[in-house]
Amino acid sequence: MKKSNQFDQTKTRQPRVPLPKPAETAAAARPFVAVTKKNVPELRITSLDEDGYGTVRTEDGMTFKVSGALPGDVVFAGIDHIAGGTAFCHVKKMQQPSPLRSSNPPCRESADCFGCPLIAMKYTEQKNWKRGMILAETAKYPLLSAVVVHPLLSPDNLIHYRTTAKLVVAGKFSEPFIGIYRRASHDVYDLEQCPIHHPLIDKVVEAVRRGIKKGKVQVYNPQSRMGLLRYLVVRVSTYEKKAMVVFVTSKRSFNEIHHLGRYVQDLVPEVEIVVQNVNATEGNVIMGQKDFFLTKKLFLTEQIGDVAFRISPRSFFQVNNSGANLIYSKVRDWAGLTGAETVLDLYCGIGGISLFLAGSAKEVIGVEVVEEAVADARMNARINGIKNCRFEAGDVADLLDEMTGEHLKVDVAVLNPPRKGCDQNVLERVAALGPKSLIYVSCSPQSLTRDLEILSKLGYICHEIQPVDMFPQTVHVENVARLEKTIN
Repeated sequence: MKKSNQFDQTKTRQPRVPLPKPAETAAAARPFVAVTKKNVPELRITSLDEDGYGTVRTEDGMTFKVSGALPGDVVFAGIDHIAGGTAFCHVKKMQQPSPLRSSNPPCRESADCFGCPLIAMKYTEQKNWKRGMILAETAKYPLLSAVVVHPLLSPDNLIHYRTTAKLVVAGKFSEPFIGIYRRASHDVYDLEQCPIHHPLIDKVVEAVRRGIKKGKVQVYNPQSRMGLLRYLVVRVSTYEKKAMVVFVTSKRSFNEIHHLGRYVQDLVPEVEIVVQNVNATEGNVIMGQKDFFLTKKLFLTEQIGDVAFRISPRSFFQVNNSGANLIYSKVRDWAGLTGAETVLDLYCGIGGISLFLAGSAKEVIGVEVVEEAVADARMNARINGIKNCRFEAGDVADLLDEMTGEHLKVDVAVLNPPRKGCDQNVLERVAALGPKSLIYVSCSPQSLTRDLEILSKLGYICHEIQPVDMFPQTVHVENVARLEKTIN
């Protein structure tokens, strides 16, 4: 794995969520005076924060966050930088490995890449840690004390599950880097064989790397703002066993990208769609608003359960099909539909949950602020022959006000908001509609438990939470929560 230094980027970190701490040893508690980058302290790691850093706090109040370290490790830590009372470090030398460590992890470079902070941890311990993180969050709210947090559900594959990769292209055409930014920097780590990616993604990445060299395709430099190729997006359909390749460029340049696309298709016949996406803006947004197809085929088809989905270059779609199936199935199970209910699906995206529920409901109404996602949802309903779903584009709070004014009767409401969770006015408007039950799907234990506490005060009691491991080997966890309206 190679590294290309570009420029530093500051990252804001959220408060850590510690594991229960074992008794601290002398290595953990030893104070360090005047900590600088020249120090190489010996540390016994006591916890893992929500970003995946092995963490320990010394007696003098200094906190050390060590990438690649796990609770129970004793390490010599190289200090990368110091911010206030926190030193961010890497493992300089492993003195004593933690019993949580796997003897044969899928990746030996995870401490450098740090894209999958838990990949060196035994999977049973990963599951325990993720469930523990949710229990720690529910414990902060007295009204959630009776909530049952079930054991984590795992997808079919713990590696090679990721079907979409959005990768940075850096370096020069003679030695291109195709990979991800290391945390808190713009150092690009070249991903040659990533155990998280679907194997077809790795084949495409290698073909693109060779094609850039062969065609002398100019790589974009964000400092000089010169060059052409900025990002590579690869999407795989496990249903079709085919791939889509999107070259994100700084400008329209048909000739170079056309030849690169043809070269990749020759090396990887599974690539059936090649797209040039033009993004001339600065910043960290990957995709621009203009797509130019270099192939006749325009979309992939994926299937989750019995529902088919069309995937276009900028469609949002879950990157783990098996994990998505677990979530959608749990929502359908807990909704308890009989065919007579009206279901409201808020933040519906391209309609995944809505379409899963449609066969058991009288009507499903999906609401989403992103108009392109609503267009995809309507198309997905058509290709599945589903006629009892309708999708509305607009601000969720405003559309809920309209529904209240129309005295819409909702039996079940599904909330699937972005990571920040729901605004309180959205929760109040949902409660005002009076559904008998709520299903809340969340990718953030922090915002989920905060919103469950608010909903409990609005008359909706959470009975159980089902964690789902959508992203094994990483710190992320999805949750499905079941709430019922209390009797007035």
